[in-house]
Amino acid sequence: MRRLLFFISTFVILHSSFAAKPNVLFIVVDDLRPELGCYGAAHMKTPNLDRLASSGVLFERAYCQVAVCNCSRSSLLSGCRPDTTGVFDNQHFLRPNMPDVLTLPQLFKNNGWHSLSLGKIFHHSEKEPGDDPQSWSEPSWYRAETYRSWFTQESNDLIKESKKGGSKLSRGPPFEASNEADDVYPDGQIAAKAIETLQRLKTMEKPFFLGVGFLKPHLPFTCPQKYWDLYPPETIKLPDNYFPPKNVPEPAMHNWYELRTYGGVPAKGGIPDAMALNLIRGYRACTSFVDAQIGRVLDELDRLGLRENTIVVLLGDHGYHLGENGIFTKMTNFELGTHIPLIVTTPGQKAGRRTKALVEFVDIYPTLAELCGLSLPKHLEGKSFVPLLDKPEQPWKQAVFSQYLRPGKPPIMGRSIRTDQWRYTEWRDPKSELVGSELYDEKNDPKENTNIAGEAANSGRVKQMAELLKAGWTVAVP
Repeated sequence: MRRLLFFISTFVILHSSFAAKPNVLFIVVDDLRPELGCYGAAHMKTPNLDRLASSGVLFERAYCQVAVCNCSRSSLLSGCRPDTTGVFDNQHFLRPNMPDVLTLPQLFKNNGWHSLSLGKIFHHSEKEPGDDPQSWSEPSWYRAETYRSWFTQESNDLIKESKKGGSKLSRGPPFEASNEADDVYPDGQIAAKAIETLQRLKTMEKPFFLGVGFLKPHLPFTCPQKYWDLYPPETIKLPDNYFPPKNVPEPAMHNWYELRTYGGVPAKGGIPDAMALNLIRGYRACTSFVDAQIGRVLDELDRLGLRENTIVVLLGDHGYHLGENGIFTKMTNFELGTHIPLIVTTPGQKAGRRTKALVEFVDIYPTLAELCGLSLPKHLEGKSFVPLLDKPEQPWKQAVFSQYLRPGKPPIMGRSIRTDQWRYTEWRDPKSELVGSELYDEKNDPKENTNIAGEAANSGRVKQMAELLKAGWTVAVP
């Protein structure tokens, strides 16, 4: 009897201990820029993201470290800046570069949380589609074995024609509307898997860290017709800055190389206006599509009664251009490339608040660790923004930092610093020689239409920003 009572009391103690620890639902969305209803984009139909923002804190000025998937996620999940991770493209990965790094989900796993990955959390390579096994309590789940991106006869004819001509291209067009159901697409399957997983986690006697990574609105912009119908063709316009910024240095731009890997896109030069308009419409449709899938997951979290003890973090892994600055896709140091949506909700917090504080991806790791009472690893290079959750208007960081390695012979590294009013970028060759610089006044030229770094009147400002950039984040981030 004494042994039985001992086991019962131990179970009760452990159960109470785990129940006191919050769960974490960590939602990452591929290529999602902050063009959402909750960010003031009234033309966007994003009711579920808007609802999430109304229950937490929306960060108006959050930034990624690198505007491309793998590099961005490496910084996000390690809490380290790109110069530390050494990850500057989608062909090299975090763990080979930092074999002993304690990642964000691994920290939770090591401290008693059940850590799981569904969809795209770490970047998946084509050769190794699995996730980082050290980070998870069980094998990660990427997507169903059977999935497709294209369904129409027109798309499949394009793929067949490309293969017949000996082209290495096996992709369909960059956009498509179909009459298929949501769950035939990977994101629909990810949402269904997340719902099933939440139901299983509900029965566990320990807290969870659940990473759910959605793929849209990443190219190709393919989703059911009903989401395209939310954006009638006559409402879609080309951006009013459908051109490169005045006086922009060459390394700041690129030739839309990701877009050109899709069928029907010209190999060089501009694209027809009709195609550009369909890209914009397709991106918006896919944003609403992924919003619906996120809504399914959040609804299940509520239905299961888990929201009361769950921290929810939602972010886009980097920004995106839809013709603005004369660019399609990401891979830039412009505001549109680096600015990301970030929403955080915590149990018991005051709802529906916003902050203009500058925050960046490396801040998310220490923030979640602090919220859950975990000791911060010494390798972290960000700053917890927990104080902003209580007082969103307080003074905060002086600057945030992004960078992008422009491939080429030689490759050119661009480093960017964003302060309250200014974005300054330097492009340097492998010998650290300056080959181009940019300065944008974000208050008076928020679309970054004119690079004013070369104007004599701004020489003092350029010098100041260059010194701040050189001093780096340890000085600029108190």
